[in-house]
Amino acid sequence: MIDHTTLITYVLIVLGFVFIPGPATLLTMARAASSGTKVGIATGAGIAAGDLVHTGMAIVGLSAIIATSALLFSIVKYAGAAFLIYLGIRAMLDKTPIELNGSAPTIGAGRAFREAVLTEVLNPKTALFFLAFLPQFVKPEHGAPALQLAILGVVFVLLGLVSTVVFAVGAGRLGNLLRRHPAVVKWQGKVVGAIYCAVGVRLALQER
Repeated sequence: MIDHTTLITYVLIVLGFVFIPGPATLLTMARAASSGTKVGIATGAGIAAGDLVHTGMAIVGLSAIIATSALLFSIVKYAGAAFLIYLGIRAMLDKTPIELNGSAPTIGAGRAFREAVLTEVLNPKTALFFLAFLPQFVKPEHGAPALQLAILGVVFVLLGLVSTVVFAVGAGRLGNLLRRHPAVVKWQGKVVGAIYCAVGVRLALQER
């Protein structure tokens, strides 16, 4: 098993990662602000589920294939970027009426969860992060490396989920207040869509 010193060090480093706003945090906050806290939390849960997939990939070595294959990396990268940009354009063109009473749009938590899972799984940068980061805390003398990788991955996912829930709750409450103003209601879809598109473009431009 992982020794306590290594685990504590790992947890402190991961806390620094997950509470610094990144693409996953921005997507969660955008969903929460535009569609409510429940949808934001569902988005965070979807991202966590996607990270569990990446943990499994790191354990079985699929991430190594993505790391060494420029073609496979590009395919996954551009598929993820295209999906994000699609979500952004759809949000900007959405004509769903919104009441000026603080209620959220009708997007369901289930759809938000599924979209978040797909978005995170199609992010090759996350796969490479897990492949490069987790093994640094694995010590063969402490037991099976695969088990240690699994523990480290689950800890990362749980801490990441806590951070996205915190951001979702805060953004959801702020969104409820902002949606009472007509100008915000008019532009919120465009702002959320722009965030998705920006994250998608960033993903498309990143290198291995």
